[in-house]
Amino acid sequence: MAIVLSSPSILYVSTILIALFFSTSSQTCSNHTFTSKRSFTSCKDLPYLNAHLHWTYFKSTNQSKIAFRAPHTPKGWIAWAINPYRRSMVGSQALIAFKNSKGMMSAYTTTITGYNPSMQPKKLSFHVSKLSVEYANNEITIFAVVGPLANGPVVNQVWQVGSLDQNGVPMMHEMEFQNLQSTDVIDFSSF
Repeated sequence: MAIVLSSPSILYVSTILIALFFSTSSQTCSNHTFTSKRSFTSCKDLPYLNAHLHWTYFKSTNQSKIAFRAPHTPKGWIAWAINPYRRSMVGSQALIAFKNSKGMMSAYTTTITGYNPSMQPKKLSFHVSKLSVEYANNEITIFAVVGPLANGPVVNQVWQVGSLDQNGVPMMHEMEFQNLQSTDVIDFSSF
């Protein structure tokens, strides 16, 4: 049995496919424009949580200027981390951002020492400067310069999103597949 599509049906199906293509392709890192007019030489669409990492690597100082962005509501938090030891959350050193209880976007560094971390501000083993955050177009973006990095330009990265409690404090993230798989290795000197 063959299915015959009329001209209006073909046009309708074609329109849907084109719209899906453009909506998917518009959510990549390579065509993103930051509202703050910042630019980066490299980027990667991360495989989970619809997150993206942008960076410029400075070989002479072993530092990277980064922007990590992920879609989220203002009632949530995002985090991007380097784990100097392994590809896992525990042991990672994170940059976290969210809208604080005063209604202002806030970003700070913290360490993830276990499965129920305090998420309180803590100093990291590597230098972080120019840490800032913005919320635009239903995305939270963390900007920073990280390094020098002890292990060179190849690092284990971890990223995450979560919710805030009624007091505006970051709560534990979901335990869904995407949350548990959000680790990767990034070579800042590549691309």
